Order: sequence, then structure tokens, then C-alpha cells
Amino acid sequence: MTEARVTATGYADAPHVVEQPAWAVLKRAVEVIRPAQSADGSVDLAAEDAPTAEELTEQVERVAAAVEELSPLLPHDAAYHRALVADLRRWAAEGFGVPDFLDSLLAFTPAADRADGKQHLVLFPMYTQNGNPDRNLEAVVVRTVWPEWLAELERTRYDNPLFLGITFEDFTAGYDTNSAVLFPETIAVREAPERFGWGGIFCDREAARFRRVVDAARDVTRLDLPEDARALLADQQRCEQTFVLWDMVHDRTHSHGDLPFDPFMIKQRQPFWMYGLEELRCDLTAFQEAVELEAEGYPQGRDVQYAIILDRIFRFPVTGERVRNYDGLGGQLLFAYLHRHDALRWTDNRLSIDWELAREVTVRLRREIETLYREGIDRPKLVHWLKAYDLVSDYLSPHPGSTWAQGPQALDLTLPPRKLVDDVLPDEFPLSLFYEALNRKLRTVVASTKGITAERLTPAA
Repeated sequence: MTEARVTATGYADAPHVVEQPAWAVLKRAVEVIRPAQSADGSVDLAAEDAPTAEELTEQVERVAAAVEELSPLLPHDAAYHRALVADLRRWAAEGFGVPDFLDSLLAFTPAADRADGKQHLVLFPMYTQNGNPDRNLEAVVVRTVWPEWLAELERTRYDNPLFLGITFEDFTAGYDTNSAVLFPETIAVREAPERFGWGGIFCDREAARFRRVVDAARDVTRLDLPEDARALLADQQRCEQTFVLWDMVHDRTHSHGDLPFDPFMIKQRQPFWMYGLEELRCDLTAFQEAVELEAEGYPQGRDVQYAIILDRIFRFPVTGERVRNYDGLGGQLLFAYLHRHDALRWTDNRLSIDWELAREVTVRLRREIETLYREGIDRPKLVHWLKAYDLVSDYLSPHPGSTWAQGPQALDLTLPPRKLVDDVLPDEFPLSLFYEALNRKLRTVVASTKGITAERLTPAA
């Protein structure tokens, strides 16, 4: 059980939802319903071994009754819980087709009144990013992480009214995975709202896997960290607050700066290195802001700098499959850039980092990416992609069989740009010798972070 946080709001003193018998009833019922659901969230009642409509309705009613019992503990979510119960009962009454929880989604507004320690009981048919790809019923109890210093920064400097830092209290099977986000875009609805009103990041999971992987990586590489970086790794709550600040600044950066229209282009096809550069740009913007915050006396600024460099160079490149792994690409690029400019050295099988130089060099990489973006405003899409490829390939060696590495003369330029994405190899920029070795040594540790929370942060087997 997560310890209650001491806050001025009184939310830390409220009864814990997960300690109530109704939560256990709700969770068991959800875990009965989930396996019967298809990828789109519907239930094929005619399938072999499928439960009957009556059996499913009984389980849904248990969920609805448990929500009604628990809702008085969370008066700030009363309207959402009423809509949720109505959506659940309608889904059952209409025969368990593709679920539509738009009404309850619109009623759920956790970012409207953020307060440290505030609990939310959330239940939707949804997929969990980097977790379960199917829109199955999931239940999760979360707490908001919103210390006053962070609230003041958001209010005065990093306006991000939709952002929500959260931690796990308990969850169903879809979150016993690598998923560390709670996004409204993942929820089954009849139509997407014009605008989503919140987005949650589980900073406790991010902090816990950062601590485990980086701690293992520094042993493998014999990296001698500064005392304050070691203290950060040893403190879960400090890491959580580091990640919530990092994520808040990162999240807003997607819509700030000199951008060639929509830099992430979610609904458009583009080479995965473009996604990698966009994610890295947002992280390096958070790094730059952290440098300024440290200079102004915020201790969290220094912590964010350590976290971005260490998480990016250790965990990102060796996490996930080697198929269009854009976060991994960004981590490789940061490492190679630091290495090229002597801020990072691998000598005598020992890694060393000149932290003052690393700060300067990391800010310099951000400027290179920002220049690429600014100049991209005046370039055709394909030229922008090629210039971005040039930037990445200056530091990372492309696959020897790459068509893109041969330049525009090797591409069929009569095709629209989206078709040329087919010529991108799944692993266009393979791991370097350093990362091939690091990957083998950290594979078990990285795998052990699946489903990790602060309470599960025990030494990896």
C-alpha cells in the first residue's frame, strides 16, 4: 500500500479506496469480464466457452454496485461515476457489443481541480499503451501528484492545464504491463471528442523502472555518479517528483516552438526517426528548462538533468523491440552525441561522464534539432525528412542495406512521401557495439520492470 502523502488539502487523510471490500469485489468482477472480450471490447456470446449474457450481466452489475458503494469516498468524481454506471448497464442491456463510454469519458475531468494526494477510481474499456492492445475493461485507482512547487510552476511558467501526474494504488491486468500512461484517446467511444481534457502519466512507474535499470547499468558500466545523483537514485519520492516535472514540460513542448505544423503527425505516415527526434526535442527542452530552474534555486532542476541523461542513454536504447523503436533511437543519438563531443567516454571498460560538459553538449544538441525544425518550415516534407536523416546519420550508422542511406537518388521520387516510408528498414539504425553488449547484460533487468510500481521495487532476480 502506498503511504498517504501529507498535504494541506486533506486528501491524504481520506480513506484508501483500495482498502475497501468493494474494490476487491470490483477488481475480481472486471478480471472475469476481460478474458471474454474481443479486441474491440465486444463479447462474442456465440463463441465456444463464452459466458452467457446472464453471467456477464451479473458481473457487470457487481462492478456497477461496487462503483456506487465506493463513489461517496470520491465526491469530486460523483458525476463521472454516475455516468460510468449508466454506461456499464447500457452496455450489458444492449448485448455486450462494441462498448461506448463517451458519456462517462466526458464526465471525467481529473485535471480540472488537481490536488496532491487526490484519489480517483477509473474504469473504462480501453487499451493500455505499451501494455494490452485490446479495448478491454480496466480498473485503476490512482493518486494525483501535485506538490505546491509544481502547481506554482505550472501556473506561472509551464501552462499545461490537461496534464496529470499520478501514481498507482492498484490496477487490473492491463496495467500489469509496461504501460505508464492513462490517456483518454485509448478509451472505446462512439466518436472522438473534439478535444480531450486530460492526460495522465504514472510517475511512480517511471521512477521505479528508472531506478532499477540505471542502478544496474551503472554497475555494469562501472559509472561513478556524483553524490547528488546517487541520492536521487536512492529516493523513490524524489524520483517521482523529478519525473512529474520532466513529463509536464515535455508534454507541453509538443505544441511549442518553431514547428513544421504538426511535428508528431499522429495520423500521418512518416519515418520513425521523425518521431524519435520529436520525442528527443521535447526531452531536451525539458533539460534546458531544468538547467534554468537549477540556476534559479530549484533542486528539482538538477534532478531532471540527471534523469533525462541517465534514462535516455541507459534504459531507452535497450527497451522494446528493434522495430521502429523511436525512443530507442533518441537514446542512441544522445549517447553518440555526448560521446562525439567528449562529454562521455568509454575507456578501459568503464563509462565516465563529464557532467558540466554534458550539460553544455546536451543543450547544443537541442539547438541542432530546433534549427532543423525552424528550417523545416520552409522545406517540402520529403526534404525535411532527408535533412533529419542526415542529422541522425551524422552520429548513428545506418543499416548497411538501407535505401535511405544511399540518398534521394536511390528513392523513387515519383511516389508520394508516405509511400517512401515503406523503404525504411524496421531497424534503420542498429545498435552500436556498446549497446549490443549493454543490451545482453541488462535484458533480464529491463524485463523485470514489467508491472513495476514503488511497492514492487525489490531487487531484480
